Amino acid sequence: MSHRRSWRKSTYSGPEGDTACVEVSLSRDALVRDSKAAGGDVLVFSAHAWRAFVKAVA
Repeated sequence: MSHRRSWRKSTYSGPEGDTACVEVSLSRDALVRDSKAAGGDVLVFSAHAWRAFVKAVA
């Protein structure tokens, strides 16, 4: 990922400082990372796969 992306945490993650959460960056695809290891590995989902996942868990 050569360009900067903005990341956000779910409002369900709890108060600031809560380390048990993930962050997502949405663009043409969806990247998901562990908030405790922001510089670590990310999961990459196509936009279609991300929409299907969100629909399934909603």
